[in-house]
Order: sequence, then C-alpha cells, then structure tokens
Amino acid sequence: MKIGIVGLPNVGKSTLFNALTSAEVDAENYPFCTIDPNIGVVSVPDERLDVLYDMFEPEKKTPVAIEFVDIAGLVEGASRGEGLGNQFLGQIREVDAIAHVVRFFEDSDVSHVSGEINPVEDVEIINSELRLADLESIEKRKEKAERMTKSGEEKYEIELKALEKMEKMLKCGRNFRHGELGEVEEQICKELQLLTAKPVMYLANVEENVLNDKSNESSINDICSKIASEGEEVVLFSARLEADLAELEDDEAEMFREEMDIDESGLERVVEAGYRLLDLITFFTVAGEKEVRASTVKRGSTAPQAAGQIHSDMQEGFIKAEVVSYEDLVQTGSFVRAREEGLLRLEGSDYIVQDGDVCYFRFDV
Repeated sequence: MKIGIVGLPNVGKSTLFNALTSAEVDAENYPFCTIDPNIGVVSVPDERLDVLYDMFEPEKKTPVAIEFVDIAGLVEGASRGEGLGNQFLGQIREVDAIAHVVRFFEDSDVSHVSGEINPVEDVEIINSELRLADLESIEKRKEKAERMTKSGEEKYEIELKALEKMEKMLKCGRNFRHGELGEVEEQICKELQLLTAKPVMYLANVEENVLNDKSNESSINDICSKIASEGEEVVLFSARLEADLAELEDDEAEMFREEMDIDESGLERVVEAGYRLLDLITFFTVAGEKEVRASTVKRGSTAPQAAGQIHSDMQEGFIKAEVVSYEDLVQTGSFVRAREEGLLRLEGSDYIVQDGDVCYFRFDV
C-alpha cells in the first residue's frame, strides 16, 4: 500500500509524516519546505501476527508494510506549474491512495497560504488542481484518438466517445472516483494514472483539545460532511500531538493516549481508513520454522491471487491451499489439532480468501 500525503503548504503534512514514520524531515513554517518527496515505510500493527509469531516461534516475522510519500504542498495554479506544481502532481500519480491533510487548527505562528482557515475552500483548491491536471491528460489523449479514428478502426471511435464523456465530467467539477465509469473509462484511468480516480481520505488536522472535546464534535462533523463525498474517509488527528507521542516509548505513549481518552494512534486510524478505501483484507502464512507473514489482498480475491501476493510462481503453479481461520487456529493451538477437528480445509482455485485466513499454499514450480 502506497499512500501519498498531500495538501496546501503549512497544513501539517511533514509533521504528520514524521509522526507516522518516525522520520526527521524538515517541517517548517514556509511554503515548499518539502521539495523532493520524503518516503517512509512503516509496519502495519496487527495483534494477530504477534500471536501467531508467539505460537510458532519462527525465525522471522513479516508484517504488512505501508509506504508513505510526503509530497510538497500544492497551491492554486499547480496544474499550470505554479510552485513546481507539475513536478508534485507527477509524484501523486505513483500512489495507490491519497491522504489529503486539511488544516482545521488555528495558530498565529503558522501562516496559512490564503490568510484564513477555511477547510472547505482549501479542499476545493486541491481538488480543482487535480481535475485540471486530469483534464490536460484527457485532452492530449483525445487529440491522439481523433487522429486515429481516421484509420476507421472501431476501437478508436469507442475510445473517443469515452474521452469526451470524461472531459465533460471534469468540466462539470466531478471527480472520476465519484462518477459512473464504464470499462473503457476505467482502463483509461489506469493507463493515464488519473489523479481524481484515486481513492482519497481526508485527514482533518485539529488542535489537541478537539480530539476529546465533545462540544466541538457537531461543528467539526458539519465541516467534514461538506468536505467528504460518499465512499471517502475523514480521519480526525492532531499532527502536533502525534509528533509528541512519537517521541515517547510505546508504554508511555499508550498511557498518554489513555489520559487523553484516545483509543488508537494516528497510524492505526490512517491504516484502517486505507484498508477500507482500497477494500483490502489481511491473510497470514506460516512457513514452518522460518517465517510468519501477514499479506494484503483485495477483498474478493481467490486463493491463487492471494498466493501471487507472496510470489508470482505461487500463483502460476497453484495447486491447492490449506486454510484455517485465525480464530480456529488460536483456539485449537496447532495445525494438527485444527486438522483433526475438521477446521483445516483444503481449498481450490475458486476459494475466496477471507480476512484472517491462515493459508499454506501448495504449488508446482
């Protein structure tokens, strides 16, 4: 999972990136403090993996990894190259999902690029720039399709109609992740890595006291409802608080969160939102004494597709999968007991992998 952190300058992107990844990149009060993207890889917390590791005591424990990319602040006019916008927009094309940091906090020491805090307007600035960048990509592809229709091949006529539909959507202010797209339009989105087709979560950067102050809940929720459309996630967090917590030992940070009445870390909330956005599940594999591994796959994936997440050879040579649920394996205490009680199943290539499945893939190289 590769998540790009975007937003206007001075909204807390780099501070959040540091807290999530334990990195130490610059986070200063001026636009374009970040020029080249900062990249950090973090392990996804999963208690189930820890339990399996303690149960089997292998040499290695491999969690799911998320790559966060801290992309420099976008400004109005980015699609025309303002503030090195073209460079930054290109970096967004490479990610699986977008984490759009939105400033809710007031701080006279941290300037706002437009002079005042307005989350709804800030979000629309970024979304408009992403639409304009996509529009440029569509128009270039449309020019090519128009030339190719002269060949008389039907596929170019079909593509041209799809591009005209997509062009109209963007000009009407619609994002591709919200629109009804056909198979041809979906393929164009993938080929051009269109920005407004990528799933988005909004990270509302609030002041520390807002997180556990119910009196602010109504006004915050009202603003969030204007920001997010159906299928989009809004995660409340305080970048400053997360940065402070990142400097503490794990047990100290947990105690501090309990005092603040905060159930989960910022990383856990962002990870959960990312899983929902990308519709991912986690399955596990145990390779004898060598390794216990957590892997992700799209919900609805088959056993061979899950095997392919570990190695392409396993998907190509897939034979069968021995499968037991995490709960049943923990309850019985071993694969042997799970098999004796009929809880360890032998599944074929049409089996749909479920969240928490522990799998042993049989394959032929």
